[in-house]
Amino acid sequence: MIAAITSVAGYVPDDLLTNDDLAKMVDTNDEWIKSRTGISQRHILKDPTKATSDMGAEAVKTLCKKRGIDPSEIDVIITATVTPDMLFPSTSNLIAHKVGATKAWGFDLSAACSGFMFALTTGSQFIENGTYKKVVVVGADKMSSIVDYTDRTTCILFGDGAGAVLLEPSEDENGILDHIHHCDGEGSEMLRQEAGGSLNPATHETVDKKMHYLFQDGRPVFKAAVISMADVSYEIMERNGLTSDDVAWLVPHQANLRIIDATQRRMGIESEKVMINIQDYGNTTAATIPLCLRDWESQLKKGDNIILAAFGGGFTWGSIYVKWAYDTQS
Repeated sequence: MIAAITSVAGYVPDDLLTNDDLAKMVDTNDEWIKSRTGISQRHILKDPTKATSDMGAEAVKTLCKKRGIDPSEIDVIITATVTPDMLFPSTSNLIAHKVGATKAWGFDLSAACSGFMFALTTGSQFIENGTYKKVVVVGADKMSSIVDYTDRTTCILFGDGAGAVLLEPSEDENGILDHIHHCDGEGSEMLRQEAGGSLNPATHETVDKKMHYLFQDGRPVFKAAVISMADVSYEIMERNGLTSDDVAWLVPHQANLRIIDATQRRMGIESEKVMINIQDYGNTTAATIPLCLRDWESQLKKGDNIILAAFGGGFTWGSIYVKWAYDTQS
């Protein structure tokens, strides 16, 4: 049995943080940010009473409406996030409650920017082994909650958002066909959130030292991302006998336009086949890939060969080969 994506949806907050806005906060400017990242603006969840689960819930509500199902039909919810509402209960638990998924169970998965990829592969297993019929995979992050807006090297990169897909048994040969995933804990020294876990619980000292904010050592992270994301995307093509002509779309994690360009060149595909919306959303971490699928859904055709690719903190990286399962209804 093959797991197929049968519906996609997304949500981003209304409030925008533009490059010009950031130029008033730190020493930067619009041209500098665009030339190095490709980002023009990001959406920020400013309401202090709202969190990651609220964005995820909006995406899941839209997902169910598009597919024409009641949330009570959902069997499992898996949420990829590094910004959970709280350590427990899980964000998936809260999303299930907020959407009315009264018969579902679920859990969170943490793999930084590769989180949605890892969660999609995990969710597909429940379909493939015949255990469940409807699995929702959410990628959602409120990155503004862990970004230091006095650090110009990181605050320019991230935005808030959520995306979701519904997995169901495929009716034919279309669906999630292959994946290659990796992790290397050595990368934790270069991209991490140091405090808030059992190693460094919250104290006055950890707060004063800004240890609860995201930390990134840009140059080694960039180098690792370029190599790893490009290589694993090419590897999954080669393993499945796909040429550049066979690939309809590359759906890359939206971290940096230069990383995306390197992946495209390694795969040998035309730029017109690459989904890019980083200019509008920035890096929404686990939400970037499902937001791309949401934005491009109308252009996807049944049987399209699609390669998903991501690289994230820790380090984590991987690629997934999908044959798109449906034509978008007008």
